[in-house]
Formats: sequence, structure tokens, C-alpha cells
Amino acid sequence: MAMTVHCDVVSAEEKIYSGLVEMLIATGTEGELGIQLGHAPLLTELKPGSVRIIKQGGTEEILYVSGGYLEVQPNLVTLMADTATRAKDVDEAAALEAQKQAEKALANKTGEFEYSRAAAELAEAAAQLRTIQKLRKHLR
Repeated sequence: MAMTVHCDVVSAEEKIYSGLVEMLIATGTEGELGIQLGHAPLLTELKPGSVRIIKQGGTEEILYVSGGYLEVQPNLVTLMADTATRAKDVDEAAALEAQKQAEKALANKTGEFEYSRAAAELAEAAAQLRTIQKLRKHLR
């Protein structure tokens, strides 16, 4: 049996996951991270995207996070997300529409244009769609 560490995944709205994990894979500001028991203490900002949780026993769950922080302590991994959703619950149609609207806003640079806001919305929609794609690959 693989070694495990306790992991809590929380968002501003709710606790998404709490239990033992063999590994947690997330994307921090410096790149992708794989966290297992014995990982060095760490605090990093997370980029919007997917988080893979390999639970005790090897089952896997994929989440979408819009950003947040990951803290690693000797016996506890805590992921504090702005928003977190199980990948199976991400609304693909809404993400596609948000991506379309953000691309339209970026193309139309007249009037009330906020480049940074449109770019952030586009990045979030693209991250949601990548998470859905990862879930589909995982289910095959």
C-alpha cells in the first residue's frame, strides 16, 4: 500500500475534499507540482486549472480551481481555492460561451475595454475547458 498524507481542499463556499491521498498534482506559478508524503514544506500560488487527487487506494479525482494557494506541511496538504469544482460538474457550455465572450471583448478594443479583465476571463474559461478534456481522457 502506498504512503499517504492528509489533504484538505477548500473553497470560499465549501470543503471539496478531506482525506488521505497518495499524490496531489496541481499547477503553481512556477509550474506543475506533484505532492506526496515527505514533500518539503511549501506555500505557492495556484494558476487556474485542473488538480488531480490520487486517493488512498489509487482512485483518482479531477477538480477545477480558479486559483488560490497550496500549502504543504509535514503531515498535511491544504489547497485553498478561490473557487473549486469537481471536473464532472464544470458546465462546458457556459465555459465555451465565456471563452467566446472574452475573445470578442479582446477583439473589440473600443469603448469600455478592460484588457486585463477580458484576458483573465479568457484564461479561466480555457482552464475550465482543459480540465474537462483531462477528465474525458481519464474516463477513456
